Amino acid sequence: MSASTESYLSHARYGKDKVRVFRVVREGSFHHVVEYNVCALLEGEIDVSYTKADNSVVVATDSIKNITYYLAKTSPHILYPERFAIHLGTHLVSKYAHIHKAFVTIEKLRWARIPVKTGVAGQEETKLHPHSFYRDGDDKRVTSVEIDATGGKDKITAKVTSGISDLLVLKSTGSAFEGFVRDEYTTLVEVNDRIFSTSIDLSYVYKPFAVPAPSDEKKLVVDLTGKHAEAGTPWDGEKVAHSARKITLETFALDESASVQATLYKMAQQIVAENPYVESVTYKLPNKHYVPVDMRYIGIDNLTPAAAEVFVPIAAPSGLISATISRK
Repeated sequence: MSASTESYLSHARYGKDKVRVFRVVREGSFHHVVEYNVCALLEGEIDVSYTKADNSVVVATDSIKNITYYLAKTSPHILYPERFAIHLGTHLVSKYAHIHKAFVTIEKLRWARIPVKTGVAGQEETKLHPHSFYRDGDDKRVTSVEIDATGGKDKITAKVTSGISDLLVLKSTGSAFEGFVRDEYTTLVEVNDRIFSTSIDLSYVYKPFAVPAPSDEKKLVVDLTGKHAEAGTPWDGEKVAHSARKITLETFALDESASVQATLYKMAQQIVAENPYVESVTYKLPNKHYVPVDMRYIGIDNLTPAAAEVFVPIAAPSGLISATISRK
């Protein structure tokens, strides 16, 4: 029996990953900067490149990289990750007749303007520098876009998921964990006051929407107007990203947390409530454990929650709490 009778190609996708892009947008002496890590993958009528070693259907991954750089230079949407991902994906499925889906993921790294003092002594004021920046955090804003033209090049739809990754947070009180299941395997001590730290991974899924097909010959012009560009839509992703980050940080700080699960739920509920185009919210919250050092051997109480001040950070193992909260 030949191998060809035992299997078939059920799914194929390929493209370019880890395309690093840094763009300066100049408005005179006032500059904007963005830094992206881009992944662009394609699906379509590409089966024979796998099954017949026929490369005539392959858009080279080098071409995908160069298209990404070309649009980074020419796209009016480069400063906005959701818009740029939609632009790139829509161009790819529109340019190539045999490509029906594009999957574009963008990680946006943080850059913030450096505050500087200006003016004469005694009358200084602090302003943000017009073209000097610093990295103000290791967390990343993440956007994943699926552009689907399987219904036709004039019936393109977009599915957008955005969020935050690697947002490290900690509070030294205001968190407890009590009343959990206790049995013969339980060694964890109940505590009514503890350090709560986690590295937040947040994603929120927007309602799918239609993208108008590019009307120009080179399939480069992508722009949304009307209801698809309303406040709170993916095209307005900056406001939603600001809202989600603010809700996440404020809820984390202010909630008298009975558990990671309970705080997670409150965060997600509020994001859904305040952003009408968001269909669901998913958090993944790994515990970053800080264990108080036992100093009873020298007569010092460092275990009672109110007296615990010296801790050992424990990297592994760690709890991992996740959930998805969806709009009814």
